[in-house]
Amino acid sequence: MLKPEECVLVIVDVQGKLAQIMDNSAKLHQQLSTLIQGAQLFEIPILWLEQLPAKLGSTTEELKTLLEKTGSPIAKQHFSGWYCDEFANALTQTRRKQVLLAGIETHVCVYQTCRDLLDQHYSVHVVADAVSSRSVDNKQLGIQMMTAKGATLTNVESLLFELQHEAQGDRFKALIKLIK
Repeated sequence: MLKPEECVLVIVDVQGKLAQIMDNSAKLHQQLSTLIQGAQLFEIPILWLEQLPAKLGSTTEELKTLLEKTGSPIAKQHFSGWYCDEFANALTQTRRKQVLLAGIETHVCVYQTCRDLLDQHYSVHVVADAVSSRSVDNKQLGIQMMTAKGATLTNVESLLFELQHEAQGDRFKALIKLIK
C-alpha cells in the first residue's frame, strides 16, 4: 500500500523539444501536472531529472513552474538517474523507499532508472499514464520491461486515491478539485 510518508516522486527528463514529440504529449503533460500537484498536496518530496539540459533544453515551462516550488532539477549524463551521484544522494536522503516514477522516454531513461532503483531495493511504482515515448510501441515495451523487473504499474488517479485512503476531509476535497 502506498503511504505519503514513504513515497518520493521522481520525474524523468520531461524537457525541451523532445517532450513535445512524445506520443500524446498534451495528455502526458496534463497527467504529469496532476501528478505533481497531487504529490504536493500529500507533501511528497519530488526529485526531477534533466538529461544533458545544455543540449536538450530544460524541463517544459508548464511543469517547471510547478516543480520549482519543490527545488531545482538534477542534471544527468547517464540514461539512468541512479548513476548521477546528486540524484542518488538526494533520493537516499529522503529515507523513503516507495518511488513513484514518471517521465520520458519510457523505454530508455525511465526504464533504466526503474531497473537500477529496483536493484537498490526500492519499491518502484510506474505511473503508466504519466510516462511516454515517441511511439506507442516503445512505451508499451518499456512498461513491459519494467514490470518484468518487478515494478508495479499504477496511474495518476489510482495512486492519488490510494494515498488518500478515505473519502473525507479537506485533502479529499482538494484532491477531487484537482482531478476534475
